[in-house]
Amino acid sequence: MSEASKMSPYLQFALELAGTAAQEIVPRFQRTDVRSKADGSPVTEADTEAERVMRELIQARYPDHGIMGEEQDNINPEAELCWVLDPIDGTSSFALGLPTFGTLIALLRNGHPVLGVINMPGLKETVYAELGSGCWYLNRLGELEQVRVSQGVERVEEAYLSTTGLYNTDVDPRGDDTVPSMSSLIRRAKKFRFVGDCLQHAWVARGLLDGAVDPKMNPWDNAALIPCILEAGGVLSDISGSTEDMVHAPNLVTAANPDLLSDMLNTLKGH
Repeated sequence: MSEASKMSPYLQFALELAGTAAQEIVPRFQRTDVRSKADGSPVTEADTEAERVMRELIQARYPDHGIMGEEQDNINPEAELCWVLDPIDGTSSFALGLPTFGTLIALLRNGHPVLGVINMPGLKETVYAELGSGCWYLNRLGELEQVRVSQGVERVEEAYLSTTGLYNTDVDPRGDDTVPSMSSLIRRAKKFRFVGDCLQHAWVARGLLDGAVDPKMNPWDNAALIPCILEAGGVLSDISGSTEDMVHAPNLVTAANPDLLSDMLNTLKGH
């Protein structure tokens, strides 16, 4: 039996949403204007149009489902089944012409993510997972394989780590006195890179990175990543170490195993 034949209808639909969004995103890649939203974050026509078409498909196929998204108001977010959409995670990368952005799609059941899709149309790669069915990677050649996190790395000194950026950390605190010590993590890590946005967590799930940190997150950033990391055998928490309501976590740390996660968190706390 093929992996496609074992997918739930909801996962098949999530992948359909990702493909529909890509049809709006790819033609605008490296040829779109950027404007600033009220909060100062960037947005492009690709963001708004990709979310629009995904919302239209959801409302046509599952009119009773809720929808949460970055670019438009929520619709019935307390519904038993609720879709969470980030049409372009990494709009700054997209605007710069870098292919490291992604479309994030998750389905919540009673507030908990049961599937997640990380589609990277610029790289022509997809990582996706459904609870109980493993984490899968589809490459640009159409080859599908089950993936898992790295094995045997339990200390920061042994680890290949990444972060999206230095904002909201000791390097760039922006007025917050309780920021994590990213400089300590950078100094201790065996290797450290700035991979950025959803790509770094997809690489944790694939075992290419051992751990990753995002200093500022929103529900549409978190939701799709959670099933992918967990089904790949990884672990996650916010920077304080809490695992409560990870969909709404203000920041995110993912790691290959509990020991590495604990060491990363202690390092971020300056211990």
